[in-house]
Amino acid sequence: MRLRRSRCLTCYWHDSAFVVHPHPGGTPTALHPAAAEILAAFEDWSTPGEAAGQLGHLTPDTVEDGIEALVRGGALLAHGSAAARLDERIAGQWGAWMPEASFFHYATQDVYDSPQALAPSGEAREPGDARPGQEPARESSPPLFTGHPEAPRLLLPRRPAALRAPFEQVLYDRRTHRDFTGAPVSLETLAALLAVVFGPVDFIDCGRGALYRRTSPQGGSRQEIDAYVGVLDVGGLSPGWYHYNGLQHALELLSEGLTPAEAAHLCADQSWASRPAFLVVLAARLERMSVKYPTPRAYRVCLLDAGHVGQTFALTATALGLGPAQTGAFRDSAVAGRCGLDNTGHTPLYVLAAGHPAPTPRDAPPPAGVPAFDATALLDT
Repeated sequence: MRLRRSRCLTCYWHDSAFVVHPHPGGTPTALHPAAAEILAAFEDWSTPGEAAGQLGHLTPDTVEDGIEALVRGGALLAHGSAAARLDERIAGQWGAWMPEASFFHYATQDVYDSPQALAPSGEAREPGDARPGQEPARESSPPLFTGHPEAPRLLLPRRPAALRAPFEQVLYDRRTHRDFTGAPVSLETLAALLAVVFGPVDFIDCGRGALYRRTSPQGGSRQEIDAYVGVLDVGGLSPGWYHYNGLQHALELLSEGLTPAEAAHLCADQSWASRPAFLVVLAARLERMSVKYPTPRAYRVCLLDAGHVGQTFALTATALGLGPAQTGAFRDSAVAGRCGLDNTGHTPLYVLAAGHPAPTPRDAPPPAGVPAFDATALLDT
């Protein structure tokens, strides 16, 4: 039998154990570190005998036992098997993003249906350990709202947002803007936008205390997404980085100063990021989610929640006459530092922006014409 190492394979240390974790569908298996040498002997299709010839410094029993464990766990694949064909297809499809994206995607698939991670004891964690809706017993839970009590704060005006534009108009007028007039956004407009997108709508009893809801869906109403505002040109506010305190409807000053050049640099040197009136960093306070959902799949929910909030932000900004923008390209560590985040349990996920949109955007793409459609495959044939 000829065997080859799975191309969709991640190895790591967990709780003092060396873990071999193939994906999708493979079993995370704690093995002796010598397994890494055995895997290296199967970089291409080889028989166990051929591989053993490269591993003369290991005893035959060690090699045999290691090969059996790796085959059983799905890290070594048999030539011509369905598992090997699937492995080749996934490696071809995900190649540009491997190993990080493919491992995250597949290692968190079907997490409620089968064991997907090693428990601290080294045994597979059962799906019942992380049932949705079941709050694990904890001595304390993280606070519902993030606050910076030592920071200077500005209580924001509570004028209701003027959101009377027809929904269909807002929906179809929503566009990502990269050009802005440079006129400052009023403090009242910013306050209305923050209140609608990030403020509490109501409070509910989850059986172990209160939770609150926003205008965006959020997994388990954990509200792990916090908002940090980088002010460039807002009336009545000095440039700098602020935290939006949704409980008090206030901005808390974290660090002074923000220039257009720095804003562009923080957004991976995208020039457009120097032009909006303000940025909004969506940062996840992970403990709010993990205290209820210890399964790693819940990190997917944090990313989805950031997307929900981002869409509500874009629609609300449009209804208020602003031009919204958003980007996933930013310098995570630098953004975290400017927002005062530890970048471990409190980490940036998404950057939004808004300003008064330019009436005639530069470099706006033209409508697609016949030549564009001629060069485009619209359907599978």
